Amino acid sequence: MPTVIRLKRLGTKKKPHMRIVVCDSRDPRDGRFIEEVGYYDPSYNPPQVSLKKERLLHWLSVGAQPSPTVKKLIRDQERSSIT
Repeated sequence: MPTVIRLKRLGTKKKPHMRIVVCDSRDPRDGRFIEEVGYYDPSYNPPQVSLKKERLLHWLSVGAQPSPTVKKLIRDQERSSIT
């Protein structure tokens, strides 16, 4: 089962917020998921991102592939925690 880490869209029209979830790559975007590993809310300036780092590292170590957007969010979160 190829797993991916991607965004699941929630919220109302024009007021989105996303959950960062681990799911089977064949499931639909807003379908079932294995585990929630964080959230992303773009309505704030700067956008709010929260990650469960231990669980995220676990899924990456067992072969889950992050989507390009999630990869960027992880990279930006690491940069902001360093400074």
